[in-house]
Amino acid sequence: MLQRLRHAEIMRRVRLSGATSVRDLASQLGVSPSTIRRDLEVLDRDGTLRRVRGGALADADTGRPFAEVACVDEEDKEAVAGRAAQLVRDGDVVLLDIGTTTMRLARRLRGRRVTVVTSSLAVLDALRTDTDVELLLLGGMVRRPYHSLVGVLTEAALSQVVSDRVFLGASGVRPDGQLVDTTLAEVPLKRAMIAAAGQVVLLVDRHKFPGTGALRVCGAEDIDVIVTNDGADEPTLRACASAGVEVLLA
Repeated sequence: MLQRLRHAEIMRRVRLSGATSVRDLASQLGVSPSTIRRDLEVLDRDGTLRRVRGGALADADTGRPFAEVACVDEEDKEAVAGRAAQLVRDGDVVLLDIGTTTMRLARRLRGRRVTVVTSSLAVLDALRTDTDVELLLLGGMVRRPYHSLVGVLTEAALSQVVSDRVFLGASGVRPDGQLVDTTLAEVPLKRAMIAAAGQVVLLVDRHKFPGTGALRVCGAEDIDVIVTNDGADEPTLRACASAGVEVLLA
C-alpha cells in the first residue's frame, strides 16, 4: 500500500475508534509495526493525530462539531432526555456530563428547584437565565468544538462535589456492558463524576450500542441505571441487567 493511502486509512481508523494500537494497525494494514510507528510519527508532526506509547489517539478537536452531532438522531435523544428528567426530584443535586443528550435533559430541568453541576457549556447555555435552577459551572480549559471544560482544574473541582446522581453520556456501550469513549481528555472527568455521585445514570440512545470508542470509562457494575430507546441491542442490555443495572426504555 502506498504511504499516502496508508496514512489516510490510519486516520480513518483512528477517528472511527478514537484510539488504536500499533499492533492492531500493523495487522489490519498488512505492514510491519516499525512501518506503522514511522507513519504515526509523521502524522503526529503534521498534527493530524496524537502519537502515544503503543499507538495513537485522535486529536480531541478533530471530531464533529457539537451542533452537527446535536442534529443526529434527535427524536431518540429527546425521548431519552424526557425519561431521564422523571428521575430528578426537587431539591436534588445533579451532575450533568457533556453531550447533546444531557443538553436536552438540562432544557427539561428549567423551572425545577434543583442544583445542576456541569462541565458542559451547552448545559450552561440552556440554564443560564433560569433563576429556579442553582447552576454550578466547573472550571477548566475550554474544548471549543464540543462545548466543554476539561483538564486538571475540572478534575480538581469535581473532587469537591457530592451529588445525588450523575447523568452520564458516552460514545458507546460494548456487548459486555463496558462503557467506552473516544476522547482522552473526557475519560478521567467521567470517572470523577461517577465517584462524586450517589447514583450513576447512563443516557445513551439506541445507536450507542455498540457505538464507538476504544477508551474504557467503566464497567457495567459501576452503572446503576441505563436510559435508552426501545430497539437498543437486547443482548447488551441483558448483560448490563445481569450486572445489576436497571434498564429504562424511553
